[in-house]
Formats: sequence, C-alpha cells, structure tokens
Amino acid sequence: MAAALPVCYHGAMTKKECEDLLGKKNKDGAYLIRDSETIQGAMCLCVYKSKVVYTYRLLQAHTGNYTLLTAGGVQEMFFKTLDDLIRHYKRRNQGLAMHLRHSVKRKTAMVIRPPQPQPPPEDDPDYENAPDYVEVLPS
Repeated sequence: MAAALPVCYHGAMTKKECEDLLGKKNKDGAYLIRDSETIQGAMCLCVYKSKVVYTYRLLQAHTGNYTLLTAGGVQEMFFKTLDDLIRHYKRRNQGLAMHLRHSVKRKTAMVIRPPQPQPPPEDDPDYENAPDYVEVLPS
C-alpha cells in the first residue's frame, strides 16, 4: 500500500534549488522537505527566515517513525507521519530557527511505493550453480 507524502515534499532537489525556491517565496516560516544530497534515505526540512535557509536533517527510524535532528539540548521526538512532524513544528519554540508557517507545495502528486523485487539480470551468472563452483571451507 502506498502512503501519500505531504504536499511540501519535493523529492530530489539540490540545496541551491531549494534556497532559490524558498527565496522566491520570501516569507519567514516558509518551508519544504527535500531528499538529502549527502545521506541516502534521509530528508531535509528547510525553513526560511530573514533571507537565510535553515536545513534540518530528517530521518526515518527502523520503526518507520520520523525524527528531526535539532539543536543540542532539545529532546529527540518521534512522529508516526511526516504530517504529524509538520504539525508539531508549526508550534513556536520547538527548537527550529523559525516555526513552520508557509508550506511551499510541489506541483505534482507523489507517493511512496514499497520497493518491488527485481529479477536478476540475465547476463549475471548464478555462481552457486556454475560448473566451476568450488566451496571453500575454513581449515
């Protein structure tokens, strides 16, 4: 079953593209979520305040819950959905440079789909059944 992503999720987007998009909005509290460029599977919550974009790492735990890495001393919190996380950080004084106020929406719908099993490529040899297969045991 596919889960709908929040309309502020933009997927793969560079930091520069994100800063340009939030800069065009030019409103304190404007925000969006994008994929991290440096950590595969992680996302970034990007928030605009006074012509600066603050970026927070957004991770999904093995339980499926989401957490946001915030300033030191702020207790880590987990949320069942990204929408729950967004609702929480719309409140003031939750550890962000600016509380979330103006969602920057993507133009097209996106859904998360579970990965589908891929058949092995036909040119990939099956080493276990290859005629020259030799089992090596520790001595």
